[in-house]
Amino acid sequence: MKKKLIATLLTAAMMVSTLAGCGNTDSSTSTSNDVQSTAQEDTPAADDTAEDTAPAAAEDTADSGEAVTIKLFSNLPDRKNGQGLVEQMIIDEYMAANSNVTIEVEALDEEAYKTKFKAYAMDGMPDVVSIWGQPSFLDEVLDAGVLAELNEADYADYGFIAGSLEGFKKDGKLYGLPRNTDIQIIYYNQKMFDDNGWAVPATYDELMSVCSDIKAAGYTPIAMDGGDGWPMACFLTDILVKVAGTDYADIVRNAIATGDFSAPELQEATQILVDSAAAGMFQVGYDSQDYGTAMNLFTNGQAAMFCMGSWECSMALNEDIQEDIRNNIRAFTLPVVDGGKGGANDIAAWNGGGYAVSASSAVKDEAVKFLNYMYQPDKLSKYGWENGVGMSAQDQTAYLTGNETDLQKQVMDILKNATSVSGTPINDCGPSAFKTSIESEIQGVSNGSTSVEDFLAAIGAACE
Repeated sequence: MKKKLIATLLTAAMMVSTLAGCGNTDSSTSTSNDVQSTAQEDTPAADDTAEDTAPAAAEDTADSGEAVTIKLFSNLPDRKNGQGLVEQMIIDEYMAANSNVTIEVEALDEEAYKTKFKAYAMDGMPDVVSIWGQPSFLDEVLDAGVLAELNEADYADYGFIAGSLEGFKKDGKLYGLPRNTDIQIIYYNQKMFDDNGWAVPATYDELMSVCSDIKAAGYTPIAMDGGDGWPMACFLTDILVKVAGTDYADIVRNAIATGDFSAPELQEATQILVDSAAAGMFQVGYDSQDYGTAMNLFTNGQAAMFCMGSWECSMALNEDIQEDIRNNIRAFTLPVVDGGKGGANDIAAWNGGGYAVSASSAVKDEAVKFLNYMYQPDKLSKYGWENGVGMSAQDQTAYLTGNETDLQKQVMDILKNATSVSGTPINDCGPSAFKTSIESEIQGVSNGSTSVEDFLAAIGAACE
C-alpha cells in the first residue's frame, strides 16, 4: 500500500515541479454565517463555484424544502486561516446552494476536541464530526458504533489517493473520509539562517550543531509543542524512521502486539530525543507549553525553527504573520542519523484527519449529502491548495498553477523525492491506552525525569 501511496503522490509532486518552472488556536462555537463573511471577502477562492467536472453524486442543488440544521463538530477553531478557513468556505457555499439548510459549527482546538468527542460519544454525537483514521482514535469509536457507514462506491471518482481510505474502514466497510496527507517536517526561517550563516543540516549531528549556534545567538533553536504530547511523539516517530528505515512499521507493530519496546532501534531513537532536549534543542519550558505558544515563538521570530506537520504550510499566506517572516518560511525533513538505516528521503508521512457522519444523526441523509459536497475535488482539495493548506488525501494536480508559494513547492518536492513513507505515527498505532501513555510519558523521558528504560516499559505495559 505504501508503494501505491508514494506513486500516486509523486504524480502530484512532479506536476508542481513542472509548473514551478512556468511561473491563537482559541476554542470557539459559532453559526457559520457569522464567522466567515470577512474571510470570504479577503480570499478569491471563496467566490469559486463548483466546476462542471464535479462528481454527479454531490452536485449542488438549491432546496427550499423543510428547514434542516446540521451540527458540525470541528477541530479547526481558526476560521480565518488554513484548514478552518477552507472548511468554513465550503460550509457557506453549501448553505447558499441549499437555502433550507443551516450548519452550526462548534470548533475546539485538538486536545479539547478529543476530550469533548468522548463525551459526545456517550451522550449523542453531532451530525458531522472531525475524526482521525488511526487505530488509537478510530478503533474504539467504531466498536462503539457511533459513526454511520458510507457508501464507498459514491467516491470512486473523487480522486482519493490509493490506500488513503483504508484507515477509515472496519471489516471492509467505510466510516469516514480522509482530508490530509501529512508530512512531518521542520519549518525554518530562511532569512534568519542566511543572515547568521547557518546551513540547513544534512545529518542529525549537523542539526545538533546548528541548534547550538542558534541558541548561542540568543534564539530558540526549535519551537516544540511538548505540552500536548502528540507533537513530540511525532518527532520521535521521525527519529525512529531515520534509525530504522523501512523497518519502522514492523518494529512498532511488533512492539505494540507484544508490549515489548526493548528493540534497539526504539532505545536509540528515544535516547536521541533525550540527548536533543538536554542539549537545548527546544525552548525553555517546552514540556508544558502548547501548540499556539510554540507556533508563536516561530512566527514572531523568537525561534529559528518549528517542528510540525505539513498542514501548517498556510503560514506562508497568513497575513497575521509579519511579511518578512511569512515570506521566508521554508521546510526540511529530519536529517539522517549516523549509522541509521533511514535515508534522507525516507520520510514520516501519513493520511491524517478527516470527517464522518453520526450514526444517530436525525438528519443523516442531509449530513451525508453535505459530506459528499465537501469532498468534491473542486472543494477541499482545490480550496486547500489555493490557501496553502498542505497536501490533500485527493489528487490535487488539476489545481496546481505554478504560482504556489515557495513553501508549497518545497513540500511537494519533499514528497516527489520520497523513497518511502512511514505510515501512522507511533502514538496512533495502538489502543487508546497506549496513546494516552506515550503522550503523557514522553515529557518525562525527554526532560530526563524518567529513564529511557522506564519510559519504554511504561508504554509497553499500556499495550497489555
